[in-house]
Amino acid sequence: MIRLSPAIRRALLMVLYATALLVWVGLVADTVGLARQAVAPPPPPTATPPPPTAAPSATLAPTAAPTPLPTLVPAATHTQAAGASLHPKTGRYIAAWLPNSFNTENRRSFEENADILDEVSPFWYTTDSNGNLYHGREARDKALLDLARSKNVLVIPTIHNVLTTDPVPALLASPERRRRHIANIVREVEQQGYDGIDIDYEFLSPSLRDEYSAFITDLGKALHEKNKLLTVAVHAKTSDYGGGGGFQDWAVIGKAVDRMRIMTYDYHWRGGGPGPVAPVYWVQAVAEYAKTVVDPAKVVIGVPFYGYNWPPNGDAVAQLWTHINDQIQSRKLEVNFKESDARGPVQENWITYNSPQGRRTVWFATKRGLEAKLSLVQTYDLAGIAIWRLGGEDPESWEAIRRKLVEDPFESQRMLNRFLPEY
Repeated sequence: MIRLSPAIRRALLMVLYATALLVWVGLVADTVGLARQAVAPPPPPTATPPPPTAAPSATLAPTAAPTPLPTLVPAATHTQAAGASLHPKTGRYIAAWLPNSFNTENRRSFEENADILDEVSPFWYTTDSNGNLYHGREARDKALLDLARSKNVLVIPTIHNVLTTDPVPALLASPERRRRHIANIVREVEQQGYDGIDIDYEFLSPSLRDEYSAFITDLGKALHEKNKLLTVAVHAKTSDYGGGGGFQDWAVIGKAVDRMRIMTYDYHWRGGGPGPVAPVYWVQAVAEYAKTVVDPAKVVIGVPFYGYNWPPNGDAVAQLWTHINDQIQSRKLEVNFKESDARGPVQENWITYNSPQGRRTVWFATKRGLEAKLSLVQTYDLAGIAIWRLGGEDPESWEAIRRKLVEDPFESQRMLNRFLPEY
């Protein structure tokens, strides 16, 4: 073994630190450059949007009878390997789910914010109990794919189980069906040139916890072998078996996925009474718990770009900000703001108005609440945010995202740490 003198060791250490310092300076310069790009006005739309369609509710099912996937013909090779270009663009990942149709409303939002958007997940796929993939008529939208690639936005379509009869329990219960499902997913991702897949299987029994973990683990391994990404939508919770997420073992699946998107919304939901959709105190509690069991660099906080409109009795209706704002303007309604309650900060807006059914109550996300959640992402050094849903949102929401997430020192520091010796 060669033993170096103390003087030589000190000299080598100084060289190493000098190199790390140069890397840090370069990262800071890149961050500033990205900040200037992100705050600059985005380029005009690159194509004429298709005619508008009816806006979907917050929870989406296929717009047409599912179509079995045909025998697949390999698509043109995707020239951009997953993660090959700069992501995240602003220091934090910014992802958004898309409804089935890439229509005027959400296409405009996409084009106006593509300069800071990292990932888009269109709700394109469902499955059956045998693990076969199905899609609605909007799937494999070439216009979306081409536009996303031209804007350096990763396309990570969602497979969901928002169906009348849920096929996922029977699928997960069989190792053979899980293997078939994984093979079908990987083939579709490769042949369509996607950057990965997003799994949104909700409200499963805690008895399927091990099977769900095995599926996510095996799917992550299979996708990573093809240089593809895996993201997963998980129920918000503050304990291991809390809420509807008992079947999702965060400690296990957190190791298998690239990003874990926590659905931190629907605290008050369509089937319950009126109240804030995503109070800040609850989002904070979920973030604090998530950081104890999952690598913070993989934790993504879900943010709602919608609200709920409750009748005096019965289920609420999900509404986009544009629809809520139309009511405010046309009825000249007073907008109330809930700063906090006994549990902590809330920071959401609410309105009431008379209707033929009686007095209705609407709660919806506010810019101030979004800013507070973005601060939580920075405070806990989390990966970023996932937006439900793109299109019809308050334009001030994007202004808040640009202000809070463009110049973010945490990502530069995390990258710098890779070059520093452990002393």
